[in-house]
Amino acid sequence: MFFSKKGQALLGKQQNEILKIEAWGENALRVRSTQNAGFSGNDWALSGTSPRNSDISLSDGTASIRNGKISAHVNAAGVITFYKENKMILREYYRSYGGTESRESSCLKVIAREFKPIAGGDSYQLNVRFEGNDGEKIYGMGQYQHAYLNQKGCVLELAQRNSQVSVPFAVSNLGYGFLWNNPAVGKVMFGKNYTEWHAEASDQIDYWITADDSPAAMVKNYTEVTGRAPMMPENVLGLWQCKLRYRTQKEVLQVARKYKELGIPPDVIVIDFFHWTRQGDWCFDPEYWPDPKAMVDELHSMGVRVMVSVWPSVDRKSKNFQEMFDRGLLIRTERGTIQTYDFNGDCVSFDAMNPEARDFVWGKCRENYYKYGIDMFWLDNAEPDYAQYDFDNYRYYLGPAVKVSNIYPLLYTKTFYDGLRAEGQTGIVSLVRSAWAGSQKYAALVWSGDVRSTFESFRDQLMAGLNMGLAGIPWWTTDIGGFMGGDVHDPAFVQLLIRWFQFAVFTPVLRMHGDRDPHDIPPLSDKDYGGGYLYTGQPNEMWSYGEKAFQIMKKYLKIRLSLKPYLLDLMKEAHQTGAPLMRTMFYEFPGDEKCWDISDQYMFGSKYLVAPVLFEDQVSRKVYLPSGCWENVNDGKEYEGGRTIECSAPIDCIPVFLRK
Repeated sequence: MFFSKKGQALLGKQQNEILKIEAWGENALRVRSTQNAGFSGNDWALSGTSPRNSDISLSDGTASIRNGKISAHVNAAGVITFYKENKMILREYYRSYGGTESRESSCLKVIAREFKPIAGGDSYQLNVRFEGNDGEKIYGMGQYQHAYLNQKGCVLELAQRNSQVSVPFAVSNLGYGFLWNNPAVGKVMFGKNYTEWHAEASDQIDYWITADDSPAAMVKNYTEVTGRAPMMPENVLGLWQCKLRYRTQKEVLQVARKYKELGIPPDVIVIDFFHWTRQGDWCFDPEYWPDPKAMVDELHSMGVRVMVSVWPSVDRKSKNFQEMFDRGLLIRTERGTIQTYDFNGDCVSFDAMNPEARDFVWGKCRENYYKYGIDMFWLDNAEPDYAQYDFDNYRYYLGPAVKVSNIYPLLYTKTFYDGLRAEGQTGIVSLVRSAWAGSQKYAALVWSGDVRSTFESFRDQLMAGLNMGLAGIPWWTTDIGGFMGGDVHDPAFVQLLIRWFQFAVFTPVLRMHGDRDPHDIPPLSDKDYGGGYLYTGQPNEMWSYGEKAFQIMKKYLKIRLSLKPYLLDLMKEAHQTGAPLMRTMFYEFPGDEKCWDISDQYMFGSKYLVAPVLFEDQVSRKVYLPSGCWENVNDGKEYEGGRTIECSAPIDCIPVFLRK
């Protein structure tokens, strides 16, 4: 490989490949490689940031670049090795002729950076490989519905689906953080022998790596270059009340009035889907919502903010379909019918990658919601949801879905963030079902999607929330009790709901939502469209599950409200440093080896250790207390840390310890 220095960048050229390494942020490097004539102008998640000064040296057919604590050495074969303060942390996997090390020189013909041309274009299928490191643990990467906090040994699809959120930033216990800066559909395999990143279609390899002394420092470096969440306002830190679904203006007001009578008004009430006439109309059905402004005014008088659901899908019978289709504002299909979504309609989703489409959708929502005083927007189906996840059949303004699909939820969220900012709105929060690297800067509150109402699913959501925080998304929440399969008459489900509510008190947002069984409530209309025809779930208010459950939830809501000053401090910390609110044990105690293996408890900020009850009929559990003094907030008893204790956990109690 032939090396040169251009400005602050290290360049390497070999045959058809151009390699470029630059200092990019604190203790971090950006690596790009292409076999095209030059690099694309896309910075993707790194948009808004730029290279910085670095130390570059060239000698004897090799090269190196240093930025603070991280450095990269490139040998004559082009193999990159990364060091943290002169200790190797990551090395590309190379097994082919021309290697300069004994393990590299091989007849396997496996190279680290592999480009497989896609016929007829300038895109490639990409594979990037790194050596496996014995004893390595890997965390982050967004939200996957499985039972693992440590992603080492896992194969992860790099694609957005309902309840799966690909945010490709990983944190290693070896002292580095790694961003796959590519929105293409693909996968990553964190194997024992090697790690492989794969993109279905891309112009270039693009990744970013940081090295630092703690997970907190790595997340801080990462969010410095991808953006940080704005400051979340105090008036959304209490209860969010939602169900599938409030069908009328009258229902919403009845629920709000009862909460007021009980002396526990919610901070936010949420109006779910099919309050509209047809998908893509983005408006209230006037038959069931005759005076939205009067409704919003009354809710505001109670101190309640109002959120409405928005879907990206546009029904062919929508009043907006033909104009959007003619103007090219919808996602395109490469073959077959012009349809991307088929839930209760023949739909095509709007193309959030097209700035004109974003302006169109915001304009409709501004006219039909915001002008009535609607405060917030619930951006559902944000992946976007497809009838079939055949990514090779869809095309966006920015290119084929296989090449750019993962950035869709970020731009969907940007639609409403930019629109609200242009109106002078502050305290913006959008509830979103998906995200990508950098979504946090657009006020994205991500929830874990339509998950099952089971203890197994509950345990998976804890893994999801902790890994989302490490991937730079500090605002995260779940449907309390899960979304699907919760029978309101089943005592086992009520137990799950209580345990989930207790957990949610110690998460960024406390939100009641779910589709409650049985589905025996008749529709309001026999029409095949509009706000009255679709089914609804059973009541899902705090009082809907019996007096005992109500009193327990009321007790924990009181605790939540008492935590608001602390929550505001955590939100400020997230805004300033990128720190998640829900933190793995090793995030706060990186020097404690046991904490790197604990996945069933977490820190809520730096003060509270939370040990949720994650199994049915469980009334006690083990809790590991790191070194220090800890107070059980339920009984006031104090414990010296550095040990595991057995903690009582009756149904009205979640084990929580205050760090003294």
